[in-house]
Amino acid sequence: MLALQHIVLTVLTIIGIAIGLIALLSRYNKADKSSIEEYVKEQNVQRVQFTDNILLFSGSENKSALIFYPGSNIEYNAYEPLMAACAKRGIMSILVKMPLNKAIFNLNIAKKIKQYFPDIKTWYVGGHSLGGMSAAIHAAKYPDEYTGLIILASYSPKDLTKTNLKVLSIYGTKDMIMNRISYNKYKKNLPKDFTEFIIEDGIHRYFGMYGFPENQPFIKINNVEQIELTADKIKEFVN
Repeated sequence: MLALQHIVLTVLTIIGIAIGLIALLSRYNKADKSSIEEYVKEQNVQRVQFTDNILLFSGSENKSALIFYPGSNIEYNAYEPLMAACAKRGIMSILVKMPLNKAIFNLNIAKKIKQYFPDIKTWYVGGHSLGGMSAAIHAAKYPDEYTGLIILASYSPKDLTKTNLKVLSIYGTKDMIMNRISYNKYKKNLPKDFTEFIIEDGIHRYFGMYGFPENQPFIKINNVEQIELTADKIKEFVN
C-alpha cells in the first residue's frame, strides 16, 4: 500500500513540475499590435504570411534578404516594424515564428527558408537578444550560406573569426537587459573588421514594438526612431 502511495505521489509530482514548466515556457511579451499595424501600413511594403511560421516583407527592388530570429519570450509580430522598415530600404525581410517563442528550439530554420527563394543570391541572418545568439550559432555552423550576420543587443557564443562572414552589431546605451560583461567577453568571437553601432539612448525593447520600456527616465529616443535608425544602419551594412 505504501509503495502504491509512493508511486502516486511521484507521478503527481512529475505532473505538477511538467505543468509548471509548460506555464513558464508559455509566458511571453505580447506585441503592440495596434502600433505595429499603423507603422507597417505607412511603410507601403508587401506583407505576406508565407507559411504558418514565416512572415515575408518585400519592397519594389529586393536583391538581398535577411532572415530574422525574434528575441526569446517575445511575440514574433513585435518585429514586423523593423522588417517592414528594412524591406522599404531594399532588403527582403523574413520574420520567423519560433516554437514557444524561443529561437533556440529551431536554430537551423533559416537554411530551410532559403530554399524557397532560389533567385536571391545575397543572404543575411540575424536576430535580437537571444534570437541574435541563436542566429550566430546557426551562422557559425553554415558560414558559407550567408554573406553576413546582424545581431541586435546580442553577441556570438561561437567563434566566427575564421569565416568570411560580415558582422553588424547594434545595441543601445541605455539597454539594461543585455549582459555587457558577456557582450565584451564574446567580442573576440567576431571578425576583427566587424561593424559596431551604438544607439545613443537606445534601449532593449525598442528593436521591436512590445510592452513598455524598462522604467528608465531621460530616454531621448522613441520606439519608431530606434527602429528606423536600426534599419538605416542595416541598409548601410548590406549595401
